[in-house]
Amino acid sequence: MKKFAMAALGGTLAGVIATTQIAGPLLAQEAAKSSSVYEQLDLFGDIFERIRAQYVEEVDPGDLIEAAIDGMLTSLDPHSSYLSPDDAAQMRVQTRGEFGGLGIEVTQEEGFVKVVSPIDGTPADEAGVEAGDFITHVDGESVLGLSLDEAVTLMRGPVGSEIIITLVREGESEPFDVSIIRDTIKLTAVRTRTQGDTVVLRVTTFNDQTFSNLESGLKEQIEEAGGIDKINGIVVDLRNNPGGLLTQAIRVSDAFLEKGEIVSTRGREVQDGERFNATPGDLAEGKPIVVLINGGSASASEIVAGALQDHRRAIVVGTKSFGKGSVQTVMPLRSDGAMRLTTARYYTPSGRSIQALGVSPDIVVEQPRRSPNAEEEEENGRPSRSEADLRGSLNNDSLSEDEIKQIEADRAKAEAAAALREEDYQLAYAIDILKGLSAIGTAD
Repeated sequence: MKKFAMAALGGTLAGVIATTQIAGPLLAQEAAKSSSVYEQLDLFGDIFERIRAQYVEEVDPGDLIEAAIDGMLTSLDPHSSYLSPDDAAQMRVQTRGEFGGLGIEVTQEEGFVKVVSPIDGTPADEAGVEAGDFITHVDGESVLGLSLDEAVTLMRGPVGSEIIITLVREGESEPFDVSIIRDTIKLTAVRTRTQGDTVVLRVTTFNDQTFSNLESGLKEQIEEAGGIDKINGIVVDLRNNPGGLLTQAIRVSDAFLEKGEIVSTRGREVQDGERFNATPGDLAEGKPIVVLINGGSASASEIVAGALQDHRRAIVVGTKSFGKGSVQTVMPLRSDGAMRLTTARYYTPSGRSIQALGVSPDIVVEQPRRSPNAEEEEENGRPSRSEADLRGSLNNDSLSEDEIKQIEADRAKAEAAAALREEDYQLAYAIDILKGLSAIGTAD
């Protein structure tokens, strides 16, 4: 017993000595760091005063400070930035689903502005802007060397005014100009329709309206179909969805999951991490789901696709997503401005980070580029002929009138599916998967 006590005391003494020996250098290092920081702040103050006193033109001190703050934040990563009072107000409006502009989500890459995705039904979308395009000039002015916020400011303007942006696109040998008329962007977060026996949920953004739009739209389509048993599955179309609110991505994922983790976030400190889990209840009542993604699917879209994929709740179809796996927190500042700061990375339920990697689809399906001469080729194509088209051909006497009507209805569905393949190959592919799963279920 005495030996144990002595050993414990010896350990304590050793601990005190070790702490004393280590603490000295650590304190010295911290003091040196603090001294260095204060020296740098003195340097900043010196430069600020010299600019204010000696620059060739008089400058607004407030503008200098804002520029310094913005430079500090944008040096961290492409998504951290300073929001002036006007920018902060516009961001709050945008999350509510209505704002003025072109209708594109952008980021910065290699000094140029890169289109993450155009938003459905907006001027940019209708003008033919595509995910992955690089914007090199705005109204003839180069954006090279500008911060992302400065480039975005160039693209802003009164509703109804024209803007000409110069684009560089993969597969195009030369840059080309696109004319766009600015408009008020009214986002319909979720558009729903039934294609054959499949409900298609087109989710364009994750704002305050997304989950409620999805829930009500899905319910309406199921009722119109005559009940959940009348549909063969659901397509959740997240293509060209640039993301948005984390809370809405969690709610949309939860809508189709009964249990388990949806997403986790990990910050700089372990205690800052969070996990978000699904609650019981599946709006699709177990019906199969296909999620469509492409290179324009980012952030919140990737959270939904990754969660449903990891839980094997959905088959993910399309092409690799954008790969934005970080979380930004908007922090209010004095004078009604705000700071958007990257505070965490997020991880799918299996523990994978999609930062810079994206979500890889289970089935890779490219969207074919439509040839400019495709319509002319179709018009010049010879129409197909069958036995029924021949003069004097015999009638089929083995089928009843009702059976013939059913065959004709099935043929009409097949022709509609073929037309959809021409219009949107990826969506048609997703619907075909659900048809196949439904057929297997029927056979069982």
